[in-house]
Amino acid sequence: MELLVKRLTSTARIPTRSTEHASCFDVCADAEGTLAPGDRCLVKTGLAVAVPPGFEVQVRSRSGLALKQGVAVLNSPGTVDADYRGEVGIILINHGRDPFVFKRGDRIAQMGVYRVEMCPAVEVADLSDTARGAGGFGHTGV
Repeated sequence: MELLVKRLTSTARIPTRSTEHASCFDVCADAEGTLAPGDRCLVKTGLAVAVPPGFEVQVRSRSGLALKQGVAVLNSPGTVDADYRGEVGIILINHGRDPFVFKRGDRIAQMGVYRVEMCPAVEVADLSDTARGAGGFGHTGV
């Protein structure tokens, strides 16, 4: 399997894996900007991808940016569907205390390719019981 990647601009960088066994590709900004603390923005990558049917691309935060500068992918993981052919954009948010300055070519996110089970949603009158039931949102006391 291959992830087909198309440059939409001459300055876009093709995603690469930083190590041999990295599960995700590093994704770079194809724009420059400053993200103030508490703000969010859409950062263009200058790339489009062709995801194989039965798969999706998930866009995630880079751990170093999150830890050191408080910058994360807002809708993490962001999803690129198999039938989308537009530009991949990364929604970043700055949870840090300082402005985050990014330049064209900076690694701002990571993306991986994951299998998706395509199943129908079927309406039913009842669901099977489980030990947990409807408990959620911290119901275990942790």
